[in-house]
Amino acid sequence: MEEDPRPGTGEQARQHALVQLRQAILRGDMAPSQRLVENELAKRFGVTRAGIRAALADLASEGLVERIRNRGSRVRVVTVEEAVAITECRMAPEALCAAKAAIAADDDQLAQLTDLGTEMSKAVANSEPVTYSELNHELHDRIRQFSGQRVAVGLLDRLNAQLVRHRFQLALRPGRPQQSLSEHLTMIEAITARDPRAAEAAVHAHLRSVIDALRS
Repeated sequence: MEEDPRPGTGEQARQHALVQLRQAILRGDMAPSQRLVENELAKRFGVTRAGIRAALADLASEGLVERIRNRGSRVRVVTVEEAVAITECRMAPEALCAAKAAIAADDDQLAQLTDLGTEMSKAVANSEPVTYSELNHELHDRIRQFSGQRVAVGLLDRLNAQLVRHRFQLALRPGRPQQSLSEHLTMIEAITARDPRAAEAAVHAHLRSVIDALRS
């Protein structure tokens, strides 16, 4: 009989539960306000309740889970007001990463950004908002990665995890992908031109547009 590879106890169990729970929330498999029952999750992921409890505590610190006294945990609801505030907080580190990428990225990495821009253009032309949303996320992720600014990347990972639902909803809004595409192509152009100031300005313009879209 093949051994179950999932860890049942200890630190490995916590890490396993943490990764699986985080991915389920970020994919939308667990909806905002959904209760997170420890017994059910322990059975689902093959770990102890203690492992689930530790993972939920970590996710609460990340802003993905809300702990309610005497009522357990649930997926945290991020309001529009909070989404706007989070996006405002993204501006400085996102702009920093874009400026750093404009300086630090090698030619192959810049080509990857250009290719992503092409794929994003195709997704918009083919009316594929879900694909566009995924490529949008990948572009921002690559820019952060290429920047080499690990502190900013860590901050942004925590902030962006809370915006998944709002980002997806914006991608489905009529006309938004077309506007967003233009903003992202400007970002790519500035970074590939190795112009850090233009890259910063493009990020600021894009995130201001996101805030306007969230508020509308």
